[in-house]
Amino acid sequence: MSSWDLLAVVGVSALGAFVQGSVGFGHNLVVAPALALVDERFVPGPAIASAALLTALMALRDRRDVHLGEIRTALIGRIPATILAAVTVAALPADGLAVLFAALVLLAVAITAVGPELRPTRNRLLVAGALSGYMGTATSIGGPPLAVLYAAEHGRRLRGTLAGFFLVGTGMSLTALALTGSYGRPELGLSALPLPGVVLGFLASQWGARWLDAGRIRPAVLAVSALAAASVLAEALL
Repeated sequence: MSSWDLLAVVGVSALGAFVQGSVGFGHNLVVAPALALVDERFVPGPAIASAALLTALMALRDRRDVHLGEIRTALIGRIPATILAAVTVAALPADGLAVLFAALVLLAVAITAVGPELRPTRNRLLVAGALSGYMGTATSIGGPPLAVLYAAEHGRRLRGTLAGFFLVGTGMSLTALALTGSYGRPELGLSALPLPGVVLGFLASQWGARWLDAGRIRPAVLAVSALAAASVLAEALL
């Protein structure tokens, strides 16, 4: 890997960390496609692993607004979906289910934008956790299904609760990928390269979070969710 490639990895990771640190998710929406251009081995494992530090920093920053009960409910839905995704990645092209789940995210965004605000009830958390688990493991972009449920909540609650979910969820996804042979020593080494950018982006996101919390968090969540789902569709269909 050349010096320019390394600089690109750090730079795009900083941008992704700024987006997620500000909105609550979106790191791998920015990072995964760019890292795949540098080295396809970055996706999905290293792209997921490099976000673990970011989610830990966010959970620490917004720890007072983390809702553990909601995280537990969403994780119940994530567990079987993560296993399914890991098996799919190892054995079959995941494009078919990725298209389906991305289309469901776009539908949820549309309903939220023009209809009543969604709230994180138990059943919705189970479904969103499952969708997030599959999409996050198969494509490394798993934030939108949960984020849509929190679009009407205060920014700190959204960021803190999603960070707690992602922190546990990334560990589950990486374990599943490792057990199925999709995440090994070469991918582990690649996972360390984006970390300086992650730290820089998180520090800059303090400003972005304050700006969005002034009544701008809902449109930001819907916009990033739609963009993420569209990128998954484009990758699967093109």
